[in-house]
Amino acid sequence: MPPLWFSFLFASLIGGCVGRPFYPLPSKIIDGNRQPLQTHRPFNIAHRGSNGEFPEETSAAYMRAIEEGADFIETDILASKDGSLICFHDVILDDTTDVADHKEFVGRRKTYEVQGVNITGWFSVDFTLEELKLLRVKQRYEFRDQQYNGQFSIITFEEYISIALNAPRVVGIYPELKNPVFINQHVKWSDGKKFEDKFVETLRKYGYKGEYMSKRWLQQPVFLQSFAPSSLIYMSNLTNSPQIFLIDDVTVPTQDTNQSYWEITSDSYLKYIKKYVVGIGPWKDTIVPPNSNNLTTPTDLVARAHAYDLQVHPYTYRNEYKFLHWNFCQDPYKEYDYWINTIGVDGLFTDFTGSLNNFQEWTMPFSARDDKNASKLLHKIAKMISSYKNK
Repeated sequence: MPPLWFSFLFASLIGGCVGRPFYPLPSKIIDGNRQPLQTHRPFNIAHRGSNGEFPEETSAAYMRAIEEGADFIETDILASKDGSLICFHDVILDDTTDVADHKEFVGRRKTYEVQGVNITGWFSVDFTLEELKLLRVKQRYEFRDQQYNGQFSIITFEEYISIALNAPRVVGIYPELKNPVFINQHVKWSDGKKFEDKFVETLRKYGYKGEYMSKRWLQQPVFLQSFAPSSLIYMSNLTNSPQIFLIDDVTVPTQDTNQSYWEITSDSYLKYIKKYVVGIGPWKDTIVPPNSNNLTTPTDLVARAHAYDLQVHPYTYRNEYKFLHWNFCQDPYKEYDYWINTIGVDGLFTDFTGSLNNFQEWTMPFSARDDKNASKLLHKIAKMISSYKNK
């Protein structure tokens, strides 16, 4: 049976209401002595929520990820025509919403250049938040569960924050500033500020600040992420929250500075970027390149990043056989074992939060606090046995 908080929020949000959900945004309802964020093993990062089960970046996907043990819930932040920040991955709405079924929006299809490529579709920047709330989200992959299609709306950045703050334990957020160059071209805020300003303002407004592992950070953990190095550098002047530099495939240059993969993973660049970030988030196949779906010799990227005291949070881990290399014999647990215990990463973006949590609980069952409590219990039992023998 799911916990009460999950059932209550799930029931309230399943209809995908147009306005805000019933609970206050984004203050904490469940407060007090919440279980703290675990820091003794690699972070379980729920990629777009538990999107292996629910449509991505929906309230249900995030709440299920929390229920299943996520340390962080990850999202992509875009903006609407009227400047509202929303949780959505693609700049177009075509692939994961029912926008094509809305006759009132038939004339909204446009063609824009995005990262040097012309894309045609319904773009979020051409819709107000009120209009976006009329749409319903659907599962991206046809081989995943389709039963929840049409049940959830696009959520705002604030609604996403509220889900994390109202969790029964401390759960971090991991928002990505998505396509900042494109957003700044097509969305203009009345106060003249940029996408990056609005993104950080929202985080600071709701208490997200503090250096990595500081007392303040541990109360409300957050990683900011982006593929755009210039945005990360800009935001470092606005906040001291830890940032992660995302790294794409070896063939993809950075979207804002047009730098090659080889340049941004060089020793000189890692040394430079560490002034602004605490880690990198590479696509996993660039760390251990596959050949005919078999893994080859790992690169030294993780070792070099660690040498510069940078964390490594690769993406994306998925359970389905089409995403698993032959080395893992169709077993996602073997993949987790390889990346955690052989490659030695510090966090993993996964579509299946529960699977990663199960693996970590089975292989690393006790937290440091649990170990301490277990030690006290064993000591007490030993004293009881000793007392019994002396009688």
